[in-house]
Amino acid sequence: MIREYAENQEQCTPKVCFLTLGCKVNQTESEALAQLFRNNGYEVVDSSEESDVVIVNTCTVTNTGDAKSRQVIRRMIKAHPEAFVIVMGCYAQTAPGEVLNIEGVDLVLGTQDRGKVLDLIEQVRQERKPQSNVHRIWDAAEFEELPLMEEESRTRATLKIQEGCNRFCTYCIIPYARGPVRSRIPENAIAEAEKLVAAGYKEIVLTGIHTGAYGEDLGPEWNLARLVKRLANIPGLRRLRLSSIEPMEFTPELVGIILSSPTVCPHLHIPLQSGSDAILARMKRPYTLQEYKGLIEEFNRKLPGIAITTDIIVGFPGETEADFQNTLEFVRSCHFAGAHVFPYSKRKGTPAATYPDQLTKKVKEERVRKLMELIRQSHDDYVKKYIGQKVEVLIERVSDDGTVSGHTANYIQVQFPLRKDEKAWANGELVELRLEPEYVMK
Repeated sequence: MIREYAENQEQCTPKVCFLTLGCKVNQTESEALAQLFRNNGYEVVDSSEESDVVIVNTCTVTNTGDAKSRQVIRRMIKAHPEAFVIVMGCYAQTAPGEVLNIEGVDLVLGTQDRGKVLDLIEQVRQERKPQSNVHRIWDAAEFEELPLMEEESRTRATLKIQEGCNRFCTYCIIPYARGPVRSRIPENAIAEAEKLVAAGYKEIVLTGIHTGAYGEDLGPEWNLARLVKRLANIPGLRRLRLSSIEPMEFTPELVGIILSSPTVCPHLHIPLQSGSDAILARMKRPYTLQEYKGLIEEFNRKLPGIAITTDIIVGFPGETEADFQNTLEFVRSCHFAGAHVFPYSKRKGTPAATYPDQLTKKVKEERVRKLMELIRQSHDDYVKKYIGQKVEVLIERVSDDGTVSGHTANYIQVQFPLRKDEKAWANGELVELRLEPEYVMK
């Protein structure tokens, strides 16, 4: 049964809450939808507060992501028994029937048509029957424009410039959830960036499902390098941060802009996934360790102090102890500033799910533990180089007790006390300080 507004709804401001799982792209899309609801008279409240509409934005990158998504959906339905419940995102896109069968779900969206959500709510209410509005993802042809974020916070803004992925790594479900590459029209991306800077944002983070593929569908006039160059030259923008970019997508043009622009942050996230060429080939990753190492050595040589972070999967089917030891040695040689480490997760519908020699959970957990120990040491070694030096911090939070926290341009997370002789710093300000060991957040 579709829940109706309360009888006094016409006299009250309707409320909507969001609970978002997964990646930064999901976070960005939830924030954009929150603005859409604000623009249409809703108040956006915390997920713990009473709401008329509840939106769960799901993740499917791992089996754990699916299970957590189902758990969160049921928890939100129980916590908001009178609310209209919407489930969207990657898990909803890949398993709409499963989601619609969860009692209490009113509307299922995938990773398209989010901008039509208000009309779809009214349609479901009129028809008084739960509905799925999930379409075949490979029919998607255009980047979906969502509203400009206009929150009061003026710290770091995320600018989504691209959707979809055409690569089909053998372990990855994301192309099946997000569809083909669709690039945002450059004029729209630039216009939104200009509005964000005018609104007071000092830092913009470029993001997408496959950010480095930007422009593949736009013809020869546009690519990521040209967009980055245009955005970096917006007057008033102090920092432009690039999110994850695949190693083979650092063209000479893009490298040149990163090295020459004072606006582009000296922090790059370059996925590695494995330190074994044999495993990279099984993953269908289009580069070798030699090519990867050559790229990061070029950045370290030409831009000393740059922070390079990465993603690594351990326990991929067929990964031998020798393969894992090769990964440890390769990671040790790269001196990463940080890394996300994941145990391989079998995803139904991907080639790797059918590979022989699947590793046990125990083996994968032990390898994650060993690699994480190495990564923590690598991070600490990177940070030590900046202790005692002056750094610029973007303030992201000022606590009631006067504690200030934020990130440096090379993404060192810091927290420090507000000195009595300083003015009242606020969110979004850029301040300079000498980095002390106790300021670095673990």
